[in-house]
Amino acid sequence: MEAMNITQIQDLIKFVAKSGVSEVEIEQKDFKITIKTAASKKEVQVIAAPPPGYAPAPVAAAPAAPVAAPAPAAPPAQGAESKYLTIKAPMIGTFYRSAGPGKPVFVNVGDEVKPGKAICIIEAMKLFNEIESEVSGKIVKVLVEDAKPVEYDQPLFLVEPN
Repeated sequence: MEAMNITQIQDLIKFVAKSGVSEVEIEQKDFKITIKTAASKKEVQVIAAPPPGYAPAPVAAAPAAPVAAPAPAAPPAQGAESKYLTIKAPMIGTFYRSAGPGKPVFVNVGDEVKPGKAICIIEAMKLFNEIESEVSGKIVKVLVEDAKPVEYDQPLFLVEPN
């Protein structure tokens, strides 16, 4: 059996976070992953380590494959914000507004977005995943501070549809 790919790991993290299980451990010939959740905090901690003597195959230096952002959720039920679409985090990780220190942010309040436009990066397990918009509209609010941790399905942006 082959080692799990990043999509399978992300799906497993989502499943564990939603299921209420406190710990999951998977060990294969050349791969081991342990996912522990703190029951009271609803926090997911991932510990992945190859067994001794395992050398990973070299990876070509290519841009991270874009991860599709989740479909826009039902708009919030709060008065003025009910007309906005919410772009939510498709994974657990660290939210970044730009591609790196000193680089311009992907989107600002007032910017127009279209499906496929990069809007942020979420770092998960040392992988930088470019998150793309699945909606068209204008960014009206950024809901997360740069370099802050985000949970799966946490609102990131409010978008006024056009």
